[in-house]
Amino acid sequence: MKVVIIGNGGHSKVVQEMVIRQGYSLHAILDDKYEREQIIDGIVYAPLSSIHKILDQETQVVVAIGSNMVRKRVVSKLKLPGERYLTVIDPTAVVSNSAAVGYGTVVMPKAVINADAHIHDHCIINTGAVIEHDNLVWDYSHISPHATLTGNVTIDEGVHIGAGATIIPGVKIGEWSIIGAGATVIRSVPAHSKAVGTPARIINRSIGAVKDIM
Repeated sequence: MKVVIIGNGGHSKVVQEMVIRQGYSLHAILDDKYEREQIIDGIVYAPLSSIHKILDQETQVVVAIGSNMVRKRVVSKLKLPGERYLTVIDPTAVVSNSAAVGYGTVVMPKAVINADAHIHDHCIINTGAVIEHDNLVWDYSHISPHATLTGNVTIDEGVHIGAGATIIPGVKIGEWSIIGAGATVIRSVPAHSKAVGTPARIINRSIGAVKDIM
């Protein structure tokens, strides 16, 4: 199988190595920092506009961009069917047979996804992250290195869970919220919020106030 990777930043470097380790053929890396198409060591480097010229029936795509919002924007722009996106799971990751991992999601080395967890499309489950049983993680979310979602946690679309954060059982994190690195979240967080600290508190950036999560 040939793979086209979109984006060529730091996150993409890790995805590129994962793709190669799994025996796929890295066919092209597309990023708008390239003004024209060029071939280096057999890999095509080109702007994103080249994608439809490069794609064929044997090619799948990974959007390897760390920003949740930009990743969604690129997927919306491409208008490709879900099955054209490759799900990349590192061989060192542990994924339960009863878990589900969606299109275009990347599961990094030594991550753990346990029983009946459901990870939707275009998510990043980063190095050493733990997704415990019965979790629900919606599209375009990013669970950073060594973050832990304990049982029955719901992560809505576009959420970023910072490195080393812990979400206790039964908590819901609303869409496009950010949980700071090392935070311990003991109550649900509403959409479009930022929560930091242990126990986590919401920072309301619109008025600059800090308050306990309710």
